[in-house]
Amino acid sequence: MASVPFHYIDLRTFCYATEDDQRVETALETFLPQEVEIERMQSEGHHGDRIIVLSARVENADEMRHILGKLRELADIDRVRDELDQRVDDNCSFFVSLDKQSAYRDAVELGEGITLRAKVEAYPAKKEAAVENARNALA
Repeated sequence: MASVPFHYIDLRTFCYATEDDQRVETALETFLPQEVEIERMQSEGHHGDRIIVLSARVENADEMRHILGKLRELADIDRVRDELDQRVDDNCSFFVSLDKQSAYRDAVELGEGITLRAKVEAYPAKKEAAVENARNALA
């Protein structure tokens, strides 16, 4: 199997007091292999409301391939590839926001609610090299 040009991939979402935390967790699981554990951290909003931060990090190549496979299901994947100059920062991190409601329905769409951050391998660690590696990974 081909190598994966990422050090790790992080997925994170927030579950607000008005949301069912099991449904939000199900939305996050849409992108994750079954064996990946989701971390929960409880926080408090400005007005004292409950916020649960759900997050997962994958560092294993097979797990990253799984997430990249889900990402390639995007109808807008060509748009994501075209926007890589804006989606990869100077620290070689790739960002994309995914729709939480769609993910709950097991669909992959750009939107808001779930943040994907991937640290792109690039030698030397330059944005241009990271953009090219990310482009190849999303092909």
